[in-house]
Formats: sequence, structure tokens, C-alpha cells
Amino acid sequence: MKKWLSQLMFVLLAIGLLAGCGADTQQEDAVNVTDAVDNEIVLEEEPERIVSLIPSNTEILYALGAGDKLVGRSDHDNYPPEVVDVEPIGGFEFDVEKIISLQPDIVLAHGSNATAEGLDQIRGADIQVAVVNDANSFEDMYRAINFIAEITNTQEQAEQLISDMEARFAELREQAAAIPEEERQTVWIEISNDLYTTGKDTFMHEMLETIHAENAAGDTSGWPQFSEEQVIAENPDVIIGTYSSWVPDMVEQILNRPGWQDVTAVQEERVHAIDEDIVSRPGPRVVEGVEQLAKYIYPEVFN
Repeated sequence: MKKWLSQLMFVLLAIGLLAGCGADTQQEDAVNVTDAVDNEIVLEEEPERIVSLIPSNTEILYALGAGDKLVGRSDHDNYPPEVVDVEPIGGFEFDVEKIISLQPDIVLAHGSNATAEGLDQIRGADIQVAVVNDANSFEDMYRAINFIAEITNTQEQAEQLISDMEARFAELREQAAAIPEEERQTVWIEISNDLYTTGKDTFMHEMLETIHAENAAGDTSGWPQFSEEQVIAENPDVIIGTYSSWVPDMVEQILNRPGWQDVTAVQEERVHAIDEDIVSRPGPRVVEGVEQLAKYIYPEVFN
């Protein structure tokens, strides 16, 4: 009898331990986070089907090694190249019915479309929507990476990714430190041919600061529009255009603008086109954007 009781207790103990292990595993796989608009996101297990509504979220997913979970992406997603094989769900005006039909475990939205009526429709279909914070600085960018990592259980990958980015930024800062104050270049970044640019309180402004370049619009905030007279008055040493993908002859247009012939950047033909994706998407490739800016602005320092 005692032997039988001992065996029974052993079996019950083993079951208890196994159940405890199962509970721990379930707890480890569960997702419980608060998004950028203070919504609590609760999933019983790590999501396997994800829809991303903006390219930066998508690029972060792939950089964290979670790209295989993506079942829907925005029409503007083009990196990495394999993302084009993922089902498109529309642009800024996304297709709610298409998203719901993909049966995602979670939809990664963004601060720029956080108030979209379509998000409420998706939530109404019992699909979780997580709004990723907008990024006005590198720190905001890191926060977005860490947030997506929490959702996908890729925190270790995020730690390594951010560490690598910080190391590359540090190397750029170290090189830029050798540039004398009097040799710092003033840079006009042209977001569109309507003369929109980047002011302070943006991650693009921080990109210029990283390499000791002066932002011609640094006295403004956000994404202001300038007049031609204002740009000419700033007399930038370098002009960087980000919209050559839809205006292929952008550089020639800028060089031949009436009244711009006395601008230093035009006189010295220091007008460059840069891939807008690597400077406008707050994600892992921003480092590449800063490196390319550095080569255009200070070719003798960054080569």
C-alpha cells in the first residue's frame, strides 16, 4: 500500500511539474504590451500571421528575422526584395476587407495612420491592432524596434541590431569629429520639388547632426515648406534631393532652376540624389542613409 501511494505521489508530482513547465512556456510565448496610443495588446501566444501597414515596420520585421510571419504588406514595401511576394493590402488607404481575409494574429499600424477609421473596423473583426510609435529621433527608432521585438519575441535580435546600429553611428561621429568648425557644410535636403524639407525635431535632422553637417532649415521644426527665395538666401553648400524615384532628372532640374545660379551648391555642382527609402524610413537602413549623406557632403573625410 505504501509503495502504491509513493508511486501515485510521484506521478502526481511529475504531472504537476510538467503542467508548470507548460504554463511557463505559455507565459513566455504570450504577448502583453501597450502600444503607442496606450492600447493594451494581449495575445496568448506569439503571433504567426502579421500584417504591416507601413514600410518601416516591415523592414524592422525582416531585420529581426520575423519576415516569414508577414502575410500582408503595404503597396509601398519594396525591401528586402522578397517582400514583393507578400500579399499587398493597399497604400495609406488600406483595404480593410483584404486585411481581414488574411486572418492575421496582429496588424502593425503606425502613428501616421493611428486614427484611421479602418483600424477600428479591423479591431471590430476581433483582430489585434498594435500602433507602432512615430519616430522623430534615433531613440524613437530604437523604441519602435524594441516594441516590434516584444510582439515577435525577438528581443535578443533587437538588442544586437540596435547595438550594431549604434556602433556604426559612433564610428561616423568619430570621423566627423575631425571636421573643423569653419569647414562644416550647410545642407539643404529637398523632400519634394515643392520645396518641402526637414527641420529640427526629426530623425533626418539628427542624421545631419551625426556627421557635423548644418541643416539649412535647422531653425524650423518638423517638415516645413520653403520658398525659393528662402532657399537661395540660405545659400547651401550641398543640396540633397530625396525624390529622384519619381522625378528622374531631379538633379538637372535643380541645377537649372532660374535664379539659383549663385547658390554655392549649384555653382559647384554639389547637388545629389539619394535613395529616399534609406533616409525617410525610420528603421535599420537609416545607418546606410547617414553613411551615404556623409560621402556626398564630406567626400574627403568619408570615402
